[in-house]
Amino acid sequence: MADEKEIDYSLANPDTLTKYRVAATISEKVLAAVSKLCVAGEKVVTICQKGDKLIEEEISKVYRTTKLKGFSHPTTVSPASYVTPYTPLTSDSAEANLELQAGDPVKIQLGAQIDGFGSIVCDTIIVPPKDESQDAITGRSADLLLATYYANELLLRLMVPPGLLAGGSDEDKAKAAAAKPPTQSKITSLLDKVAKTYECNLVESTTSWVFDRNEIEGKKKIVIAPAEGTKGEGTPEVGEVWGVEMGMSLGSGKVKTIDQRATLLRRTSNTYILKSQTARKTLSTVQSKFGHFPFSLRQLEEEGGETKYKVGVYEGVRQGVLRQYELVGDKDGSPVARLLTTLAITKNGISKLGAPPALDLSKVQSDKKITDEEILKILEQPLSKNKGKSKNKKKKKPAKKAAKAEDDSEEESDDE
Repeated sequence: MADEKEIDYSLANPDTLTKYRVAATISEKVLAAVSKLCVAGEKVVTICQKGDKLIEEEISKVYRTTKLKGFSHPTTVSPASYVTPYTPLTSDSAEANLELQAGDPVKIQLGAQIDGFGSIVCDTIIVPPKDESQDAITGRSADLLLATYYANELLLRLMVPPGLLAGGSDEDKAKAAAAKPPTQSKITSLLDKVAKTYECNLVESTTSWVFDRNEIEGKKKIVIAPAEGTKGEGTPEVGEVWGVEMGMSLGSGKVKTIDQRATLLRRTSNTYILKSQTARKTLSTVQSKFGHFPFSLRQLEEEGGETKYKVGVYEGVRQGVLRQYELVGDKDGSPVARLLTTLAITKNGISKLGAPPALDLSKVQSDKKITDEEILKILEQPLSKNKGKSKNKKKKKPAKKAAKAEDDSEEESDDE
């Protein structure tokens, strides 16, 4: 049997990409199912439980001999003004009774992993009324969704290394490849133009991370609208996998810590021998079931009672072997939207390894439109090389055309 150190876990190994894609298929399938569960009056905790069960069921059907597989992120459903993923506890009556409200934007985030290769996805939907069909989304909700959608499309294109998709002569390609990638301040500036078009603001310190095996917060990161004292590191390169996040707010975009117990945690790379037997058992459970991926305190509750694990979690956090993700929300209490896409950067461009579904622009109507030529030019660029005559590739080009089509439909509706 080969030594684990000899195994190539990079994207150069076809098995790596296959595992990412299998995880992505599961993540996207469960995201679609959970989205349908999100209707007015449904309890958030029930939706999270059902989502987690679906992930477990789908994971059990693939790579049956692989022990290292499961969640790359538990199912979280974040209410309107919440920025970070939220997963309530069944043992807390206030959290357990929290229900979705019609017309609110909610963020659904979840993910699966195979052999440590995780795909995480996040989508924002407007909660529809129960037992009623959802009308076209208009007003400020439409502005929020469109700002997030187009800013995300822009950011994905800014992830493509310079010259990677260049055509023309060898000299043209070399010139394009020699161009410097956009700085992180330039990225924020471009995205802010989209936000301002729809009278929205970027969510402070929205962060995209490079992914690796058993790692969703690698050595590189892109920080959009960074808060004081924070900054990004590195630029995207071929051979990397990234979790690309976009956050948009109808308020100022500034954030604050929400005064609620943190329920999302993760095993850190720190090593420390915990003193109590309960803490050691808790850490062992976390390691075997979740590895170094995020998990919910509720999932530990369901493993064997909250009280038993609460002590172990407390000691684990105190000693730095567990990290808890504090709940963060919009400072003004304004609605927030988020999207998260897992992608690979290959020699052919961007390959999505888990993404939210494309926004149905025919059902989202706004009187605002993008007119900045620099933005429109970038939105017109493809994400990857068009290999062959696939018609499906052309459908991914349209961010600029979609914006124009959206404008035309607005003009028609204005004439009625």
